[in-house]
This record gives sequence, C-alpha cells and structure tokens, in this order.
Amino acid sequence: MAIKLTPAALERVRRFLAAEPDALGLRFGVERTGCSGWGYVVDIAREAREGDSVTVQDGVRIHVDPDSLPMVDGTTIDFVRRGLNHEFVFDNPNAAAACGCGESFTTDAGKAA
Repeated sequence: MAIKLTPAALERVRRFLAAEPDALGLRFGVERTGCSGWGYVVDIAREAREGDSVTVQDGVRIHVDPDSLPMVDGTTIDFVRRGLNHEFVFDNPNAAAACGCGESFTTDAGKAA
C-alpha cells in the first residue's frame, strides 16, 4: 500500500492526533456518494479493523479498509489553503473521472461495481 502525506498534510494530521492521544492514526478510505460514485473519507482511526492495510509515514499510521484500498492505493494527500478555507486535497492515480463539483470520483473498477 502506498498512501503518502505531503508535509502540510502530515502536520495537520499530527495536530488532529495530538488532540486524541488514544487514537491509532489516520483512517482513509471511500464511501458511495455524489454523482460520480465515490467520496473520500478522512477520519481518526480509533480502532484497528479486520483487514485494514496499515502504512506508517514519519510515525503516523494510515489505516485503509480492504474495500477502499484498490481505489485509493497510490494516493497523495495534501492539505492546502484556498482563500479562507483549508482542506485536504487528493491526487489519486486511480481516479478515472470526477464530478463537476469535485465532490466525488470514479475509477475504472468503480464503474463495474
């Protein structure tokens, strides 16, 4: 598994984890949403789940469930400022298309699902 956090994303995740000392790390995956099919889910990993793939980057554990992994493997997660907003941004080599509003994406595998 190859999920990568940019320095800005790594710093932001560390700030979230510092507020929850019992957290295991970051949980990253997808859920069905929007007009293209899949939306990213970023949360605190509070427990290990059966089948999770886990990678560690600079001491931060990143948990990905087995259903999400084929759709997010190879993704780089950044944290950017756009005007007054701050947000995670995803560079996913598996995304074949995205909806116009940027809320969801699809993969070639997702088209068949």
